[in-house]
Amino acid sequence: MPSDRSGTAREATVDGSGNALAEVEEAWPGTAAAPAPRPADPEGLRATLQRLSAAQKGSAGAPLYSRFVNRPLGRFFAALAFGAGLTPNAVTAVSAAFTATGIALLALVPPSVPMGLTVAACLVLGYGLDAADGQLARLRGGGSPAGEWLDHMVDAAKVAGLHLAVAIGLYRFTDVDPAVLLIPLGFCFVDVVIFFAMMLNEALRAQHGAATRAQGPTQQVGIARSVLALPTDYGVLALAFVLFGATSVFVPVYAALGLAEGLFLALALVKWFREMDRLPR
Repeated sequence: MPSDRSGTAREATVDGSGNALAEVEEAWPGTAAAPAPRPADPEGLRATLQRLSAAQKGSAGAPLYSRFVNRPLGRFFAALAFGAGLTPNAVTAVSAAFTATGIALLALVPPSVPMGLTVAACLVLGYGLDAADGQLARLRGGGSPAGEWLDHMVDAAKVAGLHLAVAIGLYRFTDVDPAVLLIPLGFCFVDVVIFFAMMLNEALRAQHGAATRAQGPTQQVGIARSVLALPTDYGVLALAFVLFGATSVFVPVYAALGLAEGLFLALALVKWFREMDRLPR
């Protein structure tokens, strides 16, 4: 097919067992699974879900939340959107709206338990819808370059905006030590580098005729590997914001996730360089 849409889940870990932000969850454009076959007559939600399930990519490298929660959630949203006649770009826009709402709340509203729950809900829904636009594109026979561009731009804004909003919220509404503000800034740096590396890796693989992540093995990986990759999953980060109303609890959890992400990057950079060095010249 000409294209697919990308989520923000990250690539596989250094041993190919997990990923860091998602993903590539829905993978680099132009390297997706085949479109789901189109039915001759209108179909119901159950039939649409069955078609999507048959056209799914393999889950090799996907951490636990992305593998067992977000991908099925995205599949459900894609089926609903297909029945409603929505386009992939419309689903991307709805995803962006939920994510932007959660990010804005972090920067503009004082922390509280209801606020933290709302932020987490917005981010989880935004992430699920982010996994839906590519699946919807497959149902409709393929995406477009403009759609791929839009999806990646939304992902890029999310990667940077989320952590900057955390820094703003902590600065405006809490009395944390100023040094604590370095945590979201460092987290932002790591995530931006990972996001760029994922995109560059896939582009170079495609350019040099190597199999991309989306074209890789379709077999299921062990549950243990998915569990080990869990701390680097964007879904876990989204759920962590339920704690935002209790700053003394949220900050250590957030810092631990940032540390896990940093360790992932340090190890993955070595693996990615070796992979790029083996590409045909």
